[in-house]
Parts: sequence; structure tokens; C-alpha cells
Amino acid sequence: MIYPSISCQNPWIPITPKILKPSLKKSPSLHFKPIFCFHNRDSNTIDKPEKPRTDLKNATLLAQAQVFYRKSQKSRLCEERRGFPHVGSQEMLALCGLGYWVQGFRCFPWLALNFHMAHSLNMHPSTLQIVQNSGNLPMVAKPLYGILSDTLYICGAHRIPYISIGVILQILSWGSLALIPVAGQSLPPLMACVLLSNFGASITEVAKDALVAEYGQKHNINGLQSYALMASAAGGILGNLIGGYFLMKTPPRTMFLCFAVLLSIQLANSLRTSEESLGLLELSDNDLMQSSVTESTTKKLSDLLMAIHEESIYRPLTWILASIAMVPSLSASVFCYQTQCLHLDPSVIGMSRVIGQLMLLSTTVLYNRHLRKVPIRSLACAVQVLYAGSLLLDLVLVKQINVKLGIPNEMFALCFSGLGEIVAQFKILPFSVLFASLCPPGCEGSLTSFLASILCLSSIVSGILGVGLASLVGIISGDYSRLPVGITVQFIAALVPLIWIHHLPMSQGIAEKERKKGMSRRTRRNRRVGRVVLGSVCVYRRERESGIQG
Repeated sequence: MIYPSISCQNPWIPITPKILKPSLKKSPSLHFKPIFCFHNRDSNTIDKPEKPRTDLKNATLLAQAQVFYRKSQKSRLCEERRGFPHVGSQEMLALCGLGYWVQGFRCFPWLALNFHMAHSLNMHPSTLQIVQNSGNLPMVAKPLYGILSDTLYICGAHRIPYISIGVILQILSWGSLALIPVAGQSLPPLMACVLLSNFGASITEVAKDALVAEYGQKHNINGLQSYALMASAAGGILGNLIGGYFLMKTPPRTMFLCFAVLLSIQLANSLRTSEESLGLLELSDNDLMQSSVTESTTKKLSDLLMAIHEESIYRPLTWILASIAMVPSLSASVFCYQTQCLHLDPSVIGMSRVIGQLMLLSTTVLYNRHLRKVPIRSLACAVQVLYAGSLLLDLVLVKQINVKLGIPNEMFALCFSGLGEIVAQFKILPFSVLFASLCPPGCEGSLTSFLASILCLSSIVSGILGVGLASLVGIISGDYSRLPVGITVQFIAALVPLIWIHHLPMSQGIAEKERKKGMSRRTRRNRRVGRVVLGSVCVYRRERESGIQG
């Protein structure tokens, strides 16, 4: 439910150093319980009872708050009768469930784009990897999108409008690749469409992640990120499953058009959903004009920097960043080796990613039910070792050890080709849940977008290191004899982050305790001071100590 707030300039009941006793007489037009306020300025002051003073304007505010509370409580009871324990759970499921599913389904057009660049445009493996990683540059600016989402309200809302804007940009990008033939025939317009698509996807992802974190904190639901990853994995399963078949039967432009139509359905769903139906606060025009966008942005940026400087946040943040960035990626070289040397069918590569997404979905369900109780340090250590071991599966394929064991290349690639990528995706899940629980209220969009930004930046650094490693060891198109050396370097680099695994907290509860202990005195002064009871509604008033003493 939405709690009414109390303005410091116009309080409902004047705060005095005296204890206010409730009046024995009740107003016939207003039915609310007495309000008690306790505030001692001086221990030497003798408290004397005084009748509460309630003017007409304050009484009207109290009556309006009670009416709003009754309507919110009635709406919540209706939701519970329908089987949804939280306000707006059905709308949240339709909005974010479809959104994360479409996010996972992005592999459908990207599979066609990768084959188009590798075969139709005959790109070098290093050039292909540079295009793939440089196309993710708009996602590095996710903290900016998160701060704007936290501060800049559009029509009284600050999450769903950004989802719609991001979807529109993606429709323009993939629609141009599908309907304008020149857009996909040369590198500059193709790169422009890729940048526009990832720019829209990054805005949408930031708004969805912030909405999930804010909704979870509002209704005390922990671990919603695991359900988001399940929806994304489900979209990836279907996208990879039908992507290889479509690629064999239709040109890539048809797949781009199909994805643009799917994005149009997501846009229609977001336009008909309001944040008020999700039980989130929707500001009025008076609230929106209290502070300028510049002041709000500066404050949110300050809050973000303060949150990042907390030891319980920046230590695991540094570890996950380093564990991804320091492992050089050879994904483009392995992809070209599979298609050019082994001549694997597109349907085989698509089905291998389907099996990988099924494994991701299964491990996410396993984490949501059982692994959430495992200490994050032990879980991260086990996942990192598994990730390093999965990189050696590419070495088995390159050395043709599977053929010596009687396993065909198609079967081996089908079962083990995308295992390393899936483990890398799963490794992010425990940290997403951890940071969502440690996120300060009002900073959901900023912190979650900052996490997504550094993860994207670390993957870009990993890709650039992979291009440098391929050039250093001599991996070129048509000659992949030095690819085993690069895979061995990958394996060693993946084991290095285990050296500083002690930077991670033992459990999520310990991290929360460390964050509370690390709060500065200035932060403590800004905590909740004063409590007002209105019926069964508890309203807290935020105010600095200096303001109270004044």
C-alpha cells in the first residue's frame, strides 16, 4: 500500500516538547484515532499535557488520507481474493515477465545477425568480435539511465515510460534492418542499427531491473531476480530453438521483422500498464515541482557514490568485475571454427544454445529453492571453478578428442558447446540478489544499472583482451592451429580470481550487518525521526536533526 507523507513545512500536528493527550470529544465529521507525538528537546523541561490543535486544513488532510488508505486496503483485499498475495502482482507478471522473456528472445535476431556478418559479409573473426563488443558500448552508460529513471518522472511515473522508450528504439533498429536493404549490406549502417538496438535494450533493462528491485522492497519479496532470469532463459530457449530452423528456411531480414513485431506487442503491453496499478507511488504535479531535475540528479548521484563506497557493496562488486574482465573471450574465434572448419549446421548451434538455456533455467530453479541458503563465497568459488573447467570443453572439440572417444562433433557441440557461456550467466545471479537486498531505498535504478554497466564493461574488456590474445598467438581466419593455446590461457586466467575470493561475504545476512555497521554519522542523522499513528497506518517523517533543533 502507499503511505501518505508528512511535509516538514506544513505538519498535521505541530510538534512541541509536550505530550499531547487525546481529546475526549470526537468530531462528528472526522473518524480517526488520536495522534501521539513524543519529542523531548530538553531533559529539564517539565512536560505538560495540552490538547491537540487541529485546524480545518489539517483535518481535511487527515480525512483524505483515511479515504485513500481505505481504497488501497480494499484494492489489496480484492487482489488477495483473486489469488495474488501482493498488490499489482498480475500486472507485474505481465509487464516484467514478458519483458524479460523478450530480452532472452533477443538471441533469435542476433543469431541471424552473426551468421549474416560471418558468411554474407565475410568478416574476419577479430572484426566480428570487435563489432559484437563495441555494439555493447551504449550499455556502459546504464548508470546514467538509472539516475534519470530515479529522478526524472514522465507523466508521474519513472519506470514504465522508460521501458516504452527503450522498446521503441529497438523497433526502429530491427525494423530498419528488416525493411531497408542497404542497412545490412555495409558495416557503417549495420553498426548504427546495432548501437541503436543496444541503446534501447539498455534503457529497457535498467527500468525493468529497477522496477523489480523497487517492487520487491515495497512488498518485502526477496529473490525476484531469479524469476526474472527464468523468464529470460525461457525466451532464450525458444529463440535458439526456432532460430536455427528459421535461418535455414528464411533470410535474416525475415527474422529481424519477426522480432520487431514481437517488440510491438511488448510496447502495447507497457503502454496499457500504470505504476499505480503495481502499488508503487505515483507523484503529483506539486511533488514533481518541488525540486529541479538537476538537484534531484545530483542528489541521486551522491547517494549512488555513497552506496558504492560501502564496504559490503564495493568488495563483491570489485570481485565480480575482475572475474569477468580478466578472462579473454574467444567466442568469435570458436564460432568461426565451428562453422568454417567443422561445418556445423546452424540448427546444431541453435540447439546447443537451447540445451544451454535449459540448463540455465534448471540451475536457476535449483538456486531459488536450495542454493539461496548456501554462503555466497562458497557458491561463487564453486561456480568459478566450474566456469574454468567448462572452458576446456572447447579444447576437447578443437583437439578432436571427442572424435577419438567416438563422439561426433555435432553431438559434442550440441551438449557442451555453450556450457561456459551459461555458467558465466548464472554466476551473476547470486550477486544480483545480494545487491538488490543491499540497495538503499530510492536508489534502486541507480545501483542496479551501475551493476549492469560494470558487468557490460567487464565483458567488453574481456572481448578486447580476446582480440589481443588471438592476434598475439596467431589465430586467423582459416588457420585455427593456435586456438588451443588461447583456450589454455583462458583456463588459467579464470582460476586467478580465486586468489581474492575472501573479499566476498560469507552470507547475505553478514553483508547486511556490515552495511549497517558501516553507515556514517551523517547517514544516521537522516534516518527516520518521529512517528505518527493514523488509525492502523504508521507514517514516518524524515527530517535532519539540525532542522528539528531549529
